[in-house]
Amino acid sequence: MSLLELPTRKAGVLDRRVVLVSGAHGGLGSASAQACAQAGARVVLLGRRLPKLNRLYDACAKLGPEPLLYPLDLEGACPDDYAELADRLSRELGRLDGVLHCAAEFRGLTPLEHTDPANFARALHVGLTAPWWLSQACLPLLKQSADAALVFALDDPARVGKAYWGGYGVAQHGLAALVGMLQAELANTTVRVAALQPGPMRTPLRARAYVADEDREARDPADYAQACVTLLSSAGAEHRGQVWRLRA
Repeated sequence: MSLLELPTRKAGVLDRRVVLVSGAHGGLGSASAQACAQAGARVVLLGRRLPKLNRLYDACAKLGPEPLLYPLDLEGACPDDYAELADRLSRELGRLDGVLHCAAEFRGLTPLEHTDPANFARALHVGLTAPWWLSQACLPLLKQSADAALVFALDDPARVGKAYWGGYGVAQHGLAALVGMLQAELANTTVRVAALQPGPMRTPLRARAYVADEDREARDPADYAQACVTLLSSAGAEHRGQVWRLRA
């Protein structure tokens, strides 16, 4: 589907919903968090850079319900940290209706032979293990919602499966497999699983692989934020178990 075919923006499609966005201060995470707030959601902003989270908090607060800040470094967090997060959401908000995974780790194009082992492990952990640990911790709370969504932002596996994409590329392939597995296991629950594969975006992550001035394909992440809102709303049922691929 092209961006021109995206559904028109509808105010209030996320009214009374609580949505957690990981990697909230990144390109797509920030744009989507603001779009969710504007659509009526109470947004939980999860990320590791507090100054950026604070600025995003202010932006979301102007658009919709007051958000909740949750500083957390996915690289160092353990399963107990995610369990504590889910417990706090249950106690303070009483519900969780959606999780949007936007966090990723990529240090640049490097031959596998010369990749720093720590960087490889970090990319796999932040891009694959941490999203699963977070999802696992949140599932009991999500299952209490009449209509919940687990949404994963996914890079183009065909592109990042080529040479030099290292741990980031491997993590993206694993994430695509995780979406299919989770959907099969949660098919008879109220939790929908889907992935969004946006087109190229102008983000700091992409800038580590492409020269910005020559990257004619990339679009602003905000162009894809409404698709995230759709997947988190009741309209996302149409894409249950699918990878929604968008093109410019």
